[in-house]
Amino acid sequence: MAVEILMPALSPTMEEGTLAKWLVKEGDAVKSGQIIAEIETDKATMEFEAVDEGVIGKLLVAEGTAGVKVNAAIAVLVEEGGSAEVAPAPKAATPAPVAVAAVAPLVAAVQVVPKAAGTRIFASPLARRIAADKGLDLATLSGSGPHGRIIKADVENATPKAAAAAPVAAVTAAPPAPAPVSAAAVAKLYEGRAYTEVPLDGMRRVIAARLTEAKQTIPHFYLRREVRLDALLSFREELNRQLSARGVKLSVNDFIIKASALALQAVPAANAVWAGDRVLQMKASDVAVAVAIEGGLFTPVLQDADTKSLSQLSAQMKDLAKRARDRKLAPHEYQGGSFAISNLGMMGIESFDAVINPPHGAILAVGAGVKKPIVNASGEIEVATMMSLTLSVDHRVIDGALGAELLAAIVTNLENPMAMLA
Repeated sequence: MAVEILMPALSPTMEEGTLAKWLVKEGDAVKSGQIIAEIETDKATMEFEAVDEGVIGKLLVAEGTAGVKVNAAIAVLVEEGGSAEVAPAPKAATPAPVAVAAVAPLVAAVQVVPKAAGTRIFASPLARRIAADKGLDLATLSGSGPHGRIIKADVENATPKAAAAAPVAAVTAAPPAPAPVSAAAVAKLYEGRAYTEVPLDGMRRVIAARLTEAKQTIPHFYLRREVRLDALLSFREELNRQLSARGVKLSVNDFIIKASALALQAVPAANAVWAGDRVLQMKASDVAVAVAIEGGLFTPVLQDADTKSLSQLSAQMKDLAKRARDRKLAPHEYQGGSFAISNLGMMGIESFDAVINPPHGAILAVGAGVKKPIVNASGEIEVATMMSLTLSVDHRVIDGALGAELLAAIVTNLENPMAMLA
């Protein structure tokens, strides 16, 4: 008996990957749980384990092959002494023609075949998640993947049962979406000019898709404050002097993470994410921090940041940032969180507006600390180090007054750093 080994979906956003390296060769015996390959996703290089035992009968995809679709066959596993030929999957019965002439331009026809009770349903994790979001019953769908497996396209083309039963007259044509500009059309604009064409890798494609989604679907609004850093800088210098024997050096960013985490606890209604048809208010402060890497960025998440000391946050952030740059983060280390921080102050940027990373409710854009004249409480002019903060907020999750309360709590924590240790 021969079994196909399929390209796995190693993250919720993965649609294709690169088979970076085979750790087995044809004829090798493998056991369940044995690492047999390294797969590059849009975010990281991950190890792929065998599920079944047997002998590698044939490697169908060569090392270094990019663009291998999720659920595509990459190898054949056979029993000892068996053949590497895979029996063809039974063909699905051809559905009867459906009269959809009136709505064909509007609704894609989807074959709906209810499955018998108790029948096991084979579907990719991404297909299951999309089905749950759309309120679809997977038992009513037929899969177009290997051996009838339900994949992303099957679920995206389906409609909830209630919607499918609606009369044709209720279907209203949506305005046609503008056609995307083709690469050839853009290239034609630059005929005769020298340029280098850089193909998009998986990470850049995902970044483009998610940020386009964010700006098109999230109603952003922006709140801006300045924070005086002098007390924090002085306190940080003293702490670093005392912690130097332990090899600990705190950054301003460590204080910003802590201040944000405590603010989310002080304003719990703002510690929330958008979940399609509801808002999830989180209990812990799981704070994501943007880390720039070559060709893109990661947002590793520091879980329970409100309960950790500054030195713990500093050590964890350094570890996550290093492994992010090496693309060695596991999916659970960069997924989740309710709030994010993007700090370009260390690059000299004084202020900017960050794009919310869905499903987060907000993201804090941090600018550089700049010395400038201010009027103090006594009405006198003095020089102070001021830092710009811009809070980008999802108005579906957080209203203006609530966002202002959250930003005020962050500013208060940063201007009273000793209180964060209480």
